[in-house]
Amino acid sequence: MIALNLLYLLVGIAALPWILWRKLSSKRPVAAIRERITGRICVADCPRDHCRIWLHGVSVGEVQLLRTLIGELEKQARLQKQLIDCVLSSSTTTGLEVATQGHQKEHVFPCPLDFSWAIRKTLDRVRPDLLVLGELELWPNLLRIAEDYEIPVLVVNGRMSERSYQGYSKAPRFVATMLRRISLVLSRSHEDSGRFKTLGAPVVETIGSLKFDSIHGNQHKEELNRLKKIIGIHDDDFVFVAGSTQQPEEMLAVEVFLQQQKIHSRLKLVLVPRHIERSHQLADSLAKRLRQPDARHIPMYYRSALHDQASPPPEESFILLVDATGELAALWGLATVAFVGGSLDGVRGGQNMLEPAAYGAAICFGPYTRNFQHEVSALLEADAAVVVHNGEELKEFVAQCLNDPAFSRALGENAKKVIETNRGGTMLTAKRILEFLPVISS
Repeated sequence: MIALNLLYLLVGIAALPWILWRKLSSKRPVAAIRERITGRICVADCPRDHCRIWLHGVSVGEVQLLRTLIGELEKQARLQKQLIDCVLSSSTTTGLEVATQGHQKEHVFPCPLDFSWAIRKTLDRVRPDLLVLGELELWPNLLRIAEDYEIPVLVVNGRMSERSYQGYSKAPRFVATMLRRISLVLSRSHEDSGRFKTLGAPVVETIGSLKFDSIHGNQHKEELNRLKKIIGIHDDDFVFVAGSTQQPEEMLAVEVFLQQQKIHSRLKLVLVPRHIERSHQLADSLAKRLRQPDARHIPMYYRSALHDQASPPPEESFILLVDATGELAALWGLATVAFVGGSLDGVRGGQNMLEPAAYGAAICFGPYTRNFQHEVSALLEADAAVVVHNGEELKEFVAQCLNDPAFSRALGENAKKVIETNRGGTMLTAKRILEFLPVISS
């Protein structure tokens, strides 16, 4: 334990310039450094006679999934007359922001770093009866100290990509020791289950992806209608949404838009970069491109400049750069065609393509989607999405969708069917979690 703490300290010292740079620059700062190093977190006391469940998700995707799971846990606990109190942690600023949306702030806290003292202080403050980790969070001190405290640890929506598996396989004994401290892994696919078992997890069950249950095409209906009014979207408009994008995906989408706008004069492009802090840099590139003669003076608007009191853009065709957080889930509902970013460069591993699928958009994404292998397989097997490998293929896909509405509608309908037929994992997961709670006599 001492050696591990020293290793973490060395890594932390080496990372200090990067941490300071993020704090002083326009980048997102590292979340709650002081609380995460010391373990001095603020969280509500657990009510008397309740069992406490601590759920942890690294960032936005995992937190959204766990929020849906918490709702199902509370529902099933009521039916079984169990008293539970759920608290939620995250490791990123955006994850913590999403965690507090619709969840009591005093039940949300930053997850401690894996220093032994921080873990112990956090466990002493939270006092959980059960620890639930979203997808894949293997931290040796956390797992060892939870075992010392006799707290069962569960992994839900367990994800073990081939890349992660190869990495963990390089230290088999160390990884097996960590996995043996996990009481149960509920994985999203048989492939993931096999990798967990091979590495040493003692109890693994295949449940299916919980992401399908956290997506509903009608859950943002009111917000969607408000956005249509603010932005000036009509039901017969063509809207190309490029969301969760990274460089150079935005400018590829812009080139596709400029080409297709010559044919479809009411086409609108909605750009939603993955990281909002890139918006101003991206706006500079956009402005430069739109000044070129072939851009035909297409206007560009910031989402932050459009609000309920303002008039929507008067033009039939424009580019909307979304420089605000928290709206992508609803903005996908505007899409005639959707490109899901983080998938063309081979670095990020893709972003969530199930949200546009639930709305019935015609979806495409790049070939690098290792973070969503199971979900991508389900969509591709059902002819519900298309993989594009470069800007030229993206251009061809968007053109086909706009010129052939029947093709676009078929993709969208297939996508909605995939969502519906894969639901149910959250309910099964909640049932298994509640089985691990102690019986508290009143």
